[in-house]
Amino acid sequence: MEQSIYVCGPTASGKSSLAIELACLLDGEIVNADAYQLYRGLEIISAAPDASELICAPHCLYGVLEQEELCDAMQFRKMALTAIAEIQSRGKLPIITGGSGLYLKFLSHGPSPVPTGDEALREQLALESDDALVARLCEIDPEGAELTNLKNRRYVMRALEICLLSGRKMSELKNDWKHKSDAIEKNLRGVYLQWDKDLLRDRINRRVDIMLELGAIEEVAALKNPSATCEKAIGIPQIKSYLAGEIDLTECKERIAAATRQYAKRQRTWFSKENWLTPCPIDPDTVMKDLAEELARKL
Repeated sequence: MEQSIYVCGPTASGKSSLAIELACLLDGEIVNADAYQLYRGLEIISAAPDASELICAPHCLYGVLEQEELCDAMQFRKMALTAIAEIQSRGKLPIITGGSGLYLKFLSHGPSPVPTGDEALREQLALESDDALVARLCEIDPEGAELTNLKNRRYVMRALEICLLSGRKMSELKNDWKHKSDAIEKNLRGVYLQWDKDLLRDRINRRVDIMLELGAIEEVAALKNPSATCEKAIGIPQIKSYLAGEIDLTECKERIAAATRQYAKRQRTWFSKENWLTPCPIDPDTVMKDLAEELARKL
């Protein structure tokens, strides 16, 4: 994994263009890390690279899943590791690009040892009072209790859940994971593209306009039996509402843009916390080829 480069950032930030320029400069091949660009038939909705971009450099893991298939971060990790190994076997440089933070985290760091939720256990914990939950957490994991907002019932329940499911203190699990992550990050290389909030908003609005002009409505209308994963793609719920006559086209466009802006905000927050990624300020005057040449010297 240390021989890979990550190009990350919020939606509409220019990740695909930069990845292509880097691939051309560094004899690389691009690996998709966008959850929805994995699906065949969502090219417009997911803003997947078009034909003119695909011929500029080899691209992997685009349109490899049927719409009916489910996918999660662990499945993506397995697919991506296979693709990366194949690229490296050819003596090429894997350039991983996308904005799906969880998928990227699973690929770069591996799955967290913190267990996922358990509905049955949550139902049991929900029967206990706030004071009882806090007392139980303080007894099982006093160090973890000190790091938890004990006035937030949901946080306390989650901390207890981790302890009970793993059989270990939450604080120990998280401390071990931090040490492991620090060791992993010494060998990681990557950037995340930073845009001014208002400029990115304008880019998102333009992208939505272009998406609809290119046939996003027809693309959604053609979906047969999309999986629960596939249906989460921004644009699908909004266009389905339009097709059902629940909203008009103007409202549909506004809802897609608003959902995309909210997603971009979450992406900015996610990537800003990944200290191993090099922040890369960018604006409308940025020439991607020049930026790629500069990054190629630094990374």
